Amino acid sequence: MLLERIYDEDLAQASYFIGCQADGKAIVVDARRDIDVYLELAQKNNMTIVGVTETHVHADYLSGTRELAHRTAAPIYISDEGGPDWTYGTEFDNGPAGAAVRMRHGHLIRLGNITVEAVHTPGHTPEHLSFLITDGALTSEPGFMLTGDFVFVGDLGRPDLLDEAAGGIDTRFQGAKDLYASLRDRFLTLPDYVQVLPAHGSGSACGKALGAVPATTVGYERHFSWWSNYLQNDDEPGFIDELLSGQPDAHAYFGRMKTQNQVGPAVIGKTPALHEYRTEELVEALAENAVVFVDTRHNSEVHRGTVERSLNIPGVEKAASFGAWVYNPEVENRPLVLLAASREEAEEFSNHLVRVGIDSVRGFITSLDTLELAIPKIIQPEELDGFDSAVLLDVRNKTEYADGHIPGATQLSGGRVMWHLDQLPPKNAGTIVSYCQSGVRNSVAASALRHAGYDVAELNGSYLAWSTAIGNKSVTA
Repeated sequence: MLLERIYDEDLAQASYFIGCQADGKAIVVDARRDIDVYLELAQKNNMTIVGVTETHVHADYLSGTRELAHRTAAPIYISDEGGPDWTYGTEFDNGPAGAAVRMRHGHLIRLGNITVEAVHTPGHTPEHLSFLITDGALTSEPGFMLTGDFVFVGDLGRPDLLDEAAGGIDTRFQGAKDLYASLRDRFLTLPDYVQVLPAHGSGSACGKALGAVPATTVGYERHFSWWSNYLQNDDEPGFIDELLSGQPDAHAYFGRMKTQNQVGPAVIGKTPALHEYRTEELVEALAENAVVFVDTRHNSEVHRGTVERSLNIPGVEKAASFGAWVYNPEVENRPLVLLAASREEAEEFSNHLVRVGIDSVRGFITSLDTLELAIPKIIQPEELDGFDSAVLLDVRNKTEYADGHIPGATQLSGGRVMWHLDQLPPKNAGTIVSYCQSGVRNSVAASALRHAGYDVAELNGSYLAWSTAIGNKSVTA
């Protein structure tokens, strides 16, 4: 058996390539939308992808299930659990292989010697499936469980995302109950040696304390996880209280991902090569308001001058994460032009953005030389007390805000601010002073607000600089 983990550091997301080496057949679980990595794995190992599946309707990235199925003509396997509100859309029945196979608990997918068994594990979402993997060449018992967003290393998938990002009302409580039952009735009935391979790692907003190691075992989680004592003591209320407390802010774009993933993400197919803009071309396009410019540099460079009303998405490493904060393709229909050192960098940047449904990168430019640049408004920590601002905006997570913040600040995390402009003063009310922890996230959020027409001043060095300059930390009610 071949089992490969493909990990996206940007979104802290893992997909899996599982193949039978005896007959050259493979299946991909929780694919991302830029699919070349799976095609290359198949070619390298002389395998044919004969199935594409996913654990649940994802919220943090746009699924590549349909994209990969269209490229390979492989059938799609999706959950048919969770009730009518969680049924996948008919777009999944429009693949080259025909209608998707809709799986219930216990459904088996066979790949030569390998068996993939669907296990209904609701909690994070009602339709959620995990997959037990058995290598029949060695044993008749499962040795691996792909747990999706059910069990992580040291944590569990949060059950409140439907409330936080998908318009649900108090679904978290039933989700927490379902998660408890899934642990008790599905997960803890497995042998301790079963290896657990989750869909996310440290840095994901799908849980509050995900481990950084890639895998765990049923036995390790049974004995050492934070939730194990609650299960051992049959303490469901205590489990629910701890599970729901202290969850990080859910990014607002999760709602868009949920909807598109359930309906069926658009298939990109082959795309034209990115256009390399000449300076005069870009100047003309900007003057006509025909494109949105993306400055991909660190905020320290952006602060020395950038294209007016450009978006700051600093570096390809977190392009998907930050890009989804500042660009909503359901609202913004203008194409993106990137600042990139090379065509290869621009293509990689574009690949990251398609993972969150931003398919509109059309070109790039390699230099800002001769372009007219604007210098963003910056204030120093020592100037804050005397600065007349419309609002002091903390764009960190609510947990960071609770640990310490500047007195009088309003908290609205960077991943939510553009979806909650009603919580900000009107554009003509004055200057918004914004900050994060060190300045990176703040530059991203501030650029989006400027792009939308707000007057924003960034606090230089953000909270760390302020707390150093003032010499203390402050938490207010």
